[in-house]
Amino acid sequence: MICLRCGYCCKKYTVAIVKDPAKGLREDNLIVHKGNGPCLHLRGKKPGKYSCAIHNELWYDQTPCFSHSQFETKETNCRLGEYVLEKKGKI
Repeated sequence: MICLRCGYCCKKYTVAIVKDPAKGLREDNLIVHKGNGPCLHLRGKKPGKYSCAIHNELWYDQTPCFSHSQFETKETNCRLGEYVLEKKGKI
């Protein structure tokens, strides 16, 4: 799935995230992002332009965020992102 950087997942989903990136992916360094506002790693101010501050970490591919998908393939845009951006008039 191709993330369109709409920010919806990072603001609305409940997921375990890494608290301190310097400590890495460890059980005692996880917190629950309850989906009631932006994830502490979300950067940016405009839908379609958001980025993740920990996306480049070596352990990122072991996080729930990395494995998030819907029904898309690796070559297909995120359907939720398309919907959110279209609704906001960004596509």
